[in-house]
Amino acid sequence: QVRLVESGGGLVRPGGSLRLSCAASGSFHSIDDMKWVRQTPGNERELIATITPGGSASYAESVKGRLTISRDNAKNTVYLQMAGLKPEDTAVYYCNANIYVTVLNSVNYWGQGTQVTVSS
Repeated sequence: QVRLVESGGGLVRPGGSLRLSCAASGSFHSIDDMKWVRQTPGNERELIATITPGGSASYAESVKGRLTISRDNAKNTVYLQMAGLKPEDTAVYYCNANIYVTVLNSVNYWGQGTQVTVSS
């Protein structure tokens, strides 16, 4: 069974930093794009960063310059390095990935989410 497991959330003061990790486990062929998505209460999920298997990254304007997405393909893991955090970054952060469970068949998976709270 394929799973995405996130870690690294917590409470941080404004201006602080955190690094989130999301590791894929189970049996699968390969991983396509990996993404970080966040959600605040009462709002829709917001796509904030995407990284291709080759390492090309794209970001939402709201996080550009402060958050950095990266991945380690050997570890099947995606990271989100967050710096200069603001109270409005408070949200549940989810990782999302299209995973090829066979050579031809991909399935979209979500992690369980990790809470990030930015507060003094």
